[in-house]
Amino acid sequence: MNQSKSNFTGQLGFVLAAAGSAVGVGNLWRFPYLAAKDGGGLFLLVYLVLVLTFGFTLLSSDIAIGRRTKMSAIYAYAEMHPKWKFLGILTFLVPVLIMTYYAVIGGWVTKYAVAYFTGDAKAAAGDSYFIDFITSPVADVTFALIFMAVTAVIVYNGVEEGIERVSKWMMPILLVMIIAIALFALTLNHTDESGNVRTGLQGLAAYLTPDIHDLTPGRFLQVLLDAMSQLFFSLSVSMGIMITYGSYVKPEVNLNRAVNQIEVFDTGVAFLAGMMIIPAVFVFAGTEGMSAGPSLMFISLPKVFDAMGPIGVIIGAVFFVMVIFATLTSCISVLESIVANCMVVFKAGRKKTTLVTSVIYLVASAVIALGYSIFYIEVKLPNGSVGQLLDIMDYISNSFMMPFISLLSCILIGWIVGPAFVTDEMEANGSPLRRKKLYNAMVRYIAPIMMAILFLQSTGLLNA
Repeated sequence: MNQSKSNFTGQLGFVLAAAGSAVGVGNLWRFPYLAAKDGGGLFLLVYLVLVLTFGFTLLSSDIAIGRRTKMSAIYAYAEMHPKWKFLGILTFLVPVLIMTYYAVIGGWVTKYAVAYFTGDAKAAAGDSYFIDFITSPVADVTFALIFMAVTAVIVYNGVEEGIERVSKWMMPILLVMIIAIALFALTLNHTDESGNVRTGLQGLAAYLTPDIHDLTPGRFLQVLLDAMSQLFFSLSVSMGIMITYGSYVKPEVNLNRAVNQIEVFDTGVAFLAGMMIIPAVFVFAGTEGMSAGPSLMFISLPKVFDAMGPIGVIIGAVFFVMVIFATLTSCISVLESIVANCMVVFKAGRKKTTLVTSVIYLVASAVIALGYSIFYIEVKLPNGSVGQLLDIMDYISNSFMMPFISLLSCILIGWIVGPAFVTDEMEANGSPLRRKKLYNAMVRYIAPIMMAILFLQSTGLLNA
């Protein structure tokens, strides 16, 4: 059951679009605070090893499945094995859930960008600015709806004219911005009240140096699991997006090279994000500021920009525009995955499908945004945390479904249809898969075990 659809024009268009999907809030927000929390260089080393093994395996699988079947997630798995269509449905449900809140986060980032461009930078550094904004029913919903509408317009215009065109100019600009700010962060210095001078280079050393002080097997397992969960956020795997994008890839595209380029681009941006954020926070807030956790982007960084003086306003404006680009390209890929599947299921055209799904998600985004005000609730999640509506959707999609889907996908590829289903497609244009033995071992033995452990840990069963 092949879909009638357009394709990426070539390798560059696909790589930039796929990298755009992969490079998102996870790289610029989650990666730096996990690196700070998990021992700096220790986390970096673990993450790099996982990217070259697990990341390579999961990314290659999704893209190869997409191109070989020429279908989006639901029917791609059914094509692989009729009894495994349920896995395609589960995979499709991940972006369905993520899309309810991704535009809300995009709205938060947009709000901060507007603040820096309208002379409100000083206010944005205030202790209560973020909380006041997300608990405001009107402001929070408004920015979420604007972000959702922009995403819908781009997807409405299709693969070549919408997604590829936007990615081709947005991703290079994002890369230039992040390199420029990262280099600037290394030039910073600040003298605190005690007369101690902290520099950006000292912050870089804190970021790169592996902290193995008091390293226990339990702590190392937590670092490993944090790095593994970051892969899901970062590479857009196990959510049907890369299967959808893979289905748009032409036969002549070298998938080996494409996967390598996506790995390098995504990991490079994540590394640069840490190099950009951690030294700057270290300079103005010390090691205490580096442990700010999830509040790093919306509370700690505006304070850092404020401490920089007038130049901080410019840096803050550039930074939040950059985060808008990263969030938007990821949001586009999530909506595209949903639209592509719905086009086939309901046998409808792109424009009609995009309009209908966009209306649904405009409403969903408003509801999730109101989860911090009118619809505020507190629910204790299985992993021990307490969450609101956004956190619940994030937990179900990222912590519960994605490790479970990866586990089942590895079983399907490794033991039911055989690894050759993927590796043959990776070598379809005559380019040998140099990591073929690694792929076979990972997909059959190592990845299923790690996915099972991650799933048990995320659901709280490992700690029971």
